[in-house]
Amino acid sequence: MDDATLRRAVEAVLFACSEPLPLARLEAVFAPDGVEPARLTAALEALGAASDDRGVEVQEVAGGWQLRTRSAFAGWVARLETPKPVRFSRAALETLAVVAYRQPLTRAEVEEVRGVDCGGVLKSLLERGLVRAVGKKDVPGRPLLYGTAKRFLETFGLATLAALPSLRDLGDLAAARAEEEPEPGGGEAAPLLPLASAEEDDGR
Repeated sequence: MDDATLRRAVEAVLFACSEPLPLARLEAVFAPDGVEPARLTAALEALGAASDDRGVEVQEVAGGWQLRTRSAFAGWVARLETPKPVRFSRAALETLAVVAYRQPLTRAEVEEVRGVDCGGVLKSLLERGLVRAVGKKDVPGRPLLYGTAKRFLETFGLATLAALPSLRDLGDLAAARAEEEPEPGGGEAAPLLPLASAEEDDGR
């Protein structure tokens, strides 16, 4: 299999899968053809580099590779009858940000940071697969410890947690947004996460 055919085959496999494919899974798909891991990685990088002139792009997301529509064309894609994008209330976004940056931590520790009860919000994030229980804290009562789940990375288009903006960058961005669009009543803006859009729901 020559390099051009390999690139097209990889693109077809990514197109056929609705979830990010780990490199190991892709290697297993092409191993019978004698494709070495280095050639497969090169094919993925070539596809990513060639996507500038296309409406879709190959991205490394949540520990795998996925074919995604480019954000610049989101307006047209949104006109289709597709599932609505994930929306977050201010409370959900705040709670998710606390978990993402301070994990692993208990519900009580999340509530200590936010200053309000977070039981309902945490339950909602668990049900949506964005947060998961990662163990129990070694203290009396053995409370559950929470961390982000794989779907968190997929939702925000992150390859790993290391791709999260630093807290300093996040603070600067929040401050800039607060100056441009002050919160009604003078409150602080909700914590920002990549690609997230807040919409009110029943969470506190």
